[in-house]
Amino acid sequence: MIKMSKLSSKIRVVSNPKKMESCPEKGLQFYKTYALVVSETLQKPMFQRFIDWILKREKIEKNAVRDIQVRVFPFQKENGNSVAGRCNNKGVILIFPRKRSFLQKKMQEHKKENVRFYLKSRAMASLIHELLHVKYESDEGMVRKLTKKYFGIFIRHQNTDTQKVHSIQKMLFSV
Repeated sequence: MIKMSKLSSKIRVVSNPKKMESCPEKGLQFYKTYALVVSETLQKPMFQRFIDWILKREKIEKNAVRDIQVRVFPFQKENGNSVAGRCNNKGVILIFPRKRSFLQKKMQEHKKENVRFYLKSRAMASLIHELLHVKYESDEGMVRKLTKKYFGIFIRHQNTDTQKVHSIQKMLFSV
């Protein structure tokens, strides 16, 4: 019997050297810290057990995911919209951060702990979303529906503050 590798062992922080050279020191430190927090969040045992449950429930082979890259810098589409994650047909999942300016604005409006909770939640929801794309490929409607369902299950079991849960879900899934 072939032992499947743990999904958490496939998570790593990756940066673009050209962007690192051109990024001011303060911004670079911010994005490096952000990437480490995201990486640690995605590797937490409780979240990993939940991801394993989703993979079994959806009949997605762990081996279909070759690499999970937590990117240091944000990615924007040509239309200016930011991207939370991407998955390609080679089993590589990319998780991207929010822009520093977006988070600075949120820090003025919300408590630091709520913004950190949002960042971690966004990363977890992004990984769930991209894992579902492994099975449902281009069925974005199905992937969004299942992401909302599964993330809702996870977050409700982790947090008893229903107001906070509702607020985060609204921020993540309002389109």
